[in-house]
Amino acid sequence: MQSLYAAFLNFKMLLNLIGGGILALIGGWDTALKVLVIMVAIDYITGVSAAWYERRLDSNIGLWGISKKIFLFIPIVIAYWLDILLGKEVLRNLAIFFYISNEGLSILENLARLGVKIPDFLMKALDQFKNKHAKGEASTKKTAI
Repeated sequence: MQSLYAAFLNFKMLLNLIGGGILALIGGWDTALKVLVIMVAIDYITGVSAAWYERRLDSNIGLWGISKKIFLFIPIVIAYWLDILLGKEVLRNLAIFFYISNEGLSILENLARLGVKIPDFLMKALDQFKNKHAKGEASTKKTAI
């Protein structure tokens, strides 16, 4: 029984070490980052729910969705270290706020797919964002090497 307890403590210490390292890379565990993590979780849950509702649930798509959710934190790490380099505290927060708004719009889209009534002004904002985002992707694809 003692060895099981020791293994649990070692596992807990390992998780603390990994979590602390990630938080050091990303600039700490502040309110903005907490909101983003909550939004990412809600977006993933509503996305899976919408896919299930539409009978389009696919494990490969789900795995890719988790990967994208993890990868979206990389630009925040870059922005944080650029802030450190420049002696400012702006870029990290801008990146986090961008992803919070993006996740919020994705949640609204997922809720609409689930049949939840979304206020018109929010749907208009979603449509405008999608149109601007599509234009941005098109111009990025043209200039990519």
